[in-house]
Amino acid sequence: RLDSPQEHQKLSKLINLIEVTMTIYQFSNGVVSKDDPGFEAVLAKAYGNHQERPLCLCKSAGIPMYIAKVGQQYIIKRMPNTAEQHHVSCDSYEAPAELSGLGQVTGTAIQENTEDGTTALKFGFSLSKSPGRQMPKGSGQATDTVKTDGTKLTLRSTLHYLWEQASLNKYYPAMQGKRSWYIIRKHLLQAAADKLAKGQNLSSLIYIPETFFLDKKEEIDSRRMAVFNQIKAAEKGTRKLMIVAAEVKQFDQSRYGYKVVFKHLPGCHFMINEDLYKRITKRFATELELWNALENSHLMLIGTFGVSHAGIPSLEEASLVNVSDNWIPFENSYEYALLQALTEQGRGFIKGLRYNMAPDKAMAAAVLHDTGEAPVALYIVDPNNEKLVEQTDELIEQSSFRSWAWHTDNSMPAFPEVQKV
Repeated sequence: RLDSPQEHQKLSKLINLIEVTMTIYQFSNGVVSKDDPGFEAVLAKAYGNHQERPLCLCKSAGIPMYIAKVGQQYIIKRMPNTAEQHHVSCDSYEAPAELSGLGQVTGTAIQENTEDGTTALKFGFSLSKSPGRQMPKGSGQATDTVKTDGTKLTLRSTLHYLWEQASLNKYYPAMQGKRSWYIIRKHLLQAAADKLAKGQNLSSLIYIPETFFLDKKEEIDSRRMAVFNQIKAAEKGTRKLMIVAAEVKQFDQSRYGYKVVFKHLPGCHFMINEDLYKRITKRFATELELWNALENSHLMLIGTFGVSHAGIPSLEEASLVNVSDNWIPFENSYEYALLQALTEQGRGFIKGLRYNMAPDKAMAAAVLHDTGEAPVALYIVDPNNEKLVEQTDELIEQSSFRSWAWHTDNSMPAFPEVQKV
């Protein structure tokens, strides 16, 4: 019984919190929420008991999880191949692999180890450069050779994987306006913490600029230079490379080529030689056009870079990814329109990511997770592309999800109604 507007408001906030988190776990000595201040202490105690498997209570039967220790931190993780068993609004849920490009790289380029809680990644790009060696012509570029990178992560698919691991492709109405660069960076670094690549922890191989504050410029620059010094080129021999993931502010011409200016990195521009710049503008013409046209969108660059003996960073390979004002990736203007409609209507959804999948392969644009026990896969269909129409029809027929399709020669149809759980 609710006797006052204040009690109604408290209950509403509680319901919204439950709908957003759905992160409640059962241990041998009780039930605890992920948001509980003592949650990590509970994990530490359970970690010592290797026989115990915590249960995620997003569904009444409970779904087994496991606990990993990364550095000094304890993390609860889902068991491999159980993502679809979780409730669609649970943190551990992921859309079926066939509805995105994840299925192509899981088990090959991405290998989970439940013994130590780490995930090994295989890259299709190099993190070193020998003298005189020519770098490949850009991650994600279509080629006419028979070589495949399906068993390794390209630069774009590496960013997609980190984005998905950080849950940045998921959206709830409560997230509106809550994502800043500080939040994006924090979750990307957390996602990298338990990943291994080239025999090293991924967090030591990737540079993501800190949020810039003028009054902290000196200490921020000092930390950046400490990172750059780790790969600073010697006078002779093989050069070490790192991965950079940052938001583009602009591309500019430099004295002897070009440079990319990143947000939150004033005064530290990454050099681009003329050949790489031309290939970037040609290969990613669509991404650059979308970024230029959609003022509220962001443009992410992921690339490999080296640091010269003089301390100047320069890009070796690069890939560009468009993200919305809520930092959700999109590939074209139709996907952007879909994301805007979903967020404006306060819907909860998961955005499908392409990874290594070719652009001529059909996949779901997103999956609605606020439709009760029956999620809905959302498809965007170009009626002028017969091959994609056929592939989409096959996906819809084979999927266990309900489906919604927008044929782009018509106006966007209404979304299925929200169903409270």
